[in-house]
Amino acid sequence: MCDMKKQIIFPKYLELLEKVGENIKLARKRRKLTTIQVSERANIDRSTLYRIEKGDARVSLGAYFNVLRVFGLQEDFLKLAADDEFGKKLQDLELLNKR
Repeated sequence: MCDMKKQIIFPKYLELLEKVGENIKLARKRRKLTTIQVSERANIDRSTLYRIEKGDARVSLGAYFNVLRVFGLQEDFLKLAADDEFGKKLQDLELLNKR
């Protein structure tokens, strides 16, 4: 049996997820697609799409991906954590301290 812990997301970060949901909803509306069309094409329940459009953190990353795929935006996933400025600075500091 899998022991899954409840994910806790602080309110200021929930706003980011809500913005992602809003962006997804706008992408759907720009394409003039209904919730039924998108949910069928993404192979998810309509209620799941509704939760995605609200930025629900409990929805799987796979479901978010499949909705983006329906819009032709699957490559946006490659942008996640791609620009790791802090990590690069830490690495540069370490490299500069080596002689």
